[in-house]
Amino acid sequence: MRPERLIYLPLGGAGEIGMNLYIYGWGRADAERLIVADIGVAFPDMDSSPGVDLIFADAEWLIARRNRLEAIFLTHAHEDHVGALGYLWEALRAPVYARAFTGRIATLKMEERGQDPAHVNIVGPFPEQVAAGPFKVGFLPVSHSIPEASALVIDTPKGRLIHTGDFKLDPDPGLSEAHDPEAWAEAARPGIHALICDSTNVFSPHPGRSESSLPDNLHRFVADASGMVVATTFASNIARVRALAEAGIAAGRSVALLGRAMQKMVRVAEETGVIDAFPPLITAEDAGDLPRGQVMLIVTGSQGETRAASAQLARGRFLGLELKEGDSFLFSSKTIPGNERAVLRIVNALSEKGVTVVDGEDGAYHVSGHANRPDLQEVHRMTDAHMVIPMHGEHRHLRAHRDLAEADGRASVIAPNGTLVDITGDKPVIAGKIEAGRVYVDGRVRVGARDGVVRDRLRLARNGLLVVTMILEDDDTPIGAPWVEVIGLSETGRSGRAVSDRVEAALERLVGGLDGGVLGDDRQLEEMLTRTARKAADGELGKKPEIAVVISRLGSE
Repeated sequence: MRPERLIYLPLGGAGEIGMNLYIYGWGRADAERLIVADIGVAFPDMDSSPGVDLIFADAEWLIARRNRLEAIFLTHAHEDHVGALGYLWEALRAPVYARAFTGRIATLKMEERGQDPAHVNIVGPFPEQVAAGPFKVGFLPVSHSIPEASALVIDTPKGRLIHTGDFKLDPDPGLSEAHDPEAWAEAARPGIHALICDSTNVFSPHPGRSESSLPDNLHRFVADASGMVVATTFASNIARVRALAEAGIAAGRSVALLGRAMQKMVRVAEETGVIDAFPPLITAEDAGDLPRGQVMLIVTGSQGETRAASAQLARGRFLGLELKEGDSFLFSSKTIPGNERAVLRIVNALSEKGVTVVDGEDGAYHVSGHANRPDLQEVHRMTDAHMVIPMHGEHRHLRAHRDLAEADGRASVIAPNGTLVDITGDKPVIAGKIEAGRVYVDGRVRVGARDGVVRDRLRLARNGLLVVTMILEDDDTPIGAPWVEVIGLSETGRSGRAVSDRVEAALERLVGGLDGGVLGDDRQLEEMLTRTARKAADGELGKKPEIAVVISRLGSE
């Protein structure tokens, strides 16, 4: 009989930043009882996923084993940790556990996708625990850039695990809970078998700075500004949003929040008691009736999202409001890698309007919500874990965190998405690999990474498209020559003539020399039309476009 084992399997969030989905299991190999930590999304970009709405981890491995899934635990309410819940819950159908603020966001996610929010259960902070099969799981409060973030304290038959989620060591974070060394010491008291740990800021060499270091700078910035002041930050960073609003009011300005995501987060924070009352706000309509020097806007879109308030203000008017020369725009945020060009488009558009743009990259107006390298070492020390498994980071982050853990004398391993790790013994052992892909939400449908839809869209974007249409009689006699439609390419080639004319001439010569055997074979005819059209287009444009051939036969069914 096979021995029981303790496993860890990331399907998202390991080898990338975002799209978190982690699995733990206990039992005999291939019969383990399972729990899930987080179930998030990633966001598309035009370079790698054009036209896509959302991306989440391919959970087919988990769905195939859903009869062994005990529960889903949510560490906090950021989209990359909770955003896929409504999409995947129907296929998983397991109870969901979270603290109050996260749970309220989770219920909204469920409702948005037509799922029953009653499956979301609210849990108090550790030492309260939830029994889930062979596991007991508690929510250990941690500091992060969103209220009520928690590490998971997971008791297993092999010992206690701590899954940190996203965290930092902040003694005064504003609205989220302060770092509590005594609570960590209590959680670590029985001994920690494995620490599964956030790796995002492993390359930052200095201890992390506190959220409490920002309000004075924010107050000075708003007080010194003339014209209208606009600030953007992460919608979920309620402490920062509140600090910005307080800075505006202290400077004698009326404050408006623009963007549904930010308004929703503030509303949920009030509903769940995270804040007693937010500073007084005005509507966008009221803001438009006031002198510019008396208005401050706090808006969504710090990462350059094209439909968010920041981008719309940069392009022109939004809800009747428009930025002008002499106004100020503050990015109280850090640009997430991959979003640089989108943010720069907004910065340059604002600059063209004469708006003064200031960012938080120097630390004056933004601090990270993730633990820096010295803070990671402190958590290694506090937990005194037998092994450390890096998560939540690109491969370079996982590698650097592995090296850091091993330098501290702790066993570690690099385990990117799809790596099944046996953590039963004193050292982690890679026990297998599974396919860890991604699923794209594309309008009203879901598209697998292997379906080729996004790949074809990228090829069309790079190469352009020629559509070749040919009609034949039912006896295989061509009716005229094929004709061509040019899409996403220059209409005129190097000869000075229309590309469609040059390609059509080449196709006419081809068809004129074909015998009945080829004309009667759609597959062979399509291949010859494709080769000829692509060669002719290459001669005119220096590009080999994608070719779509449409063959119609009169009288055919």
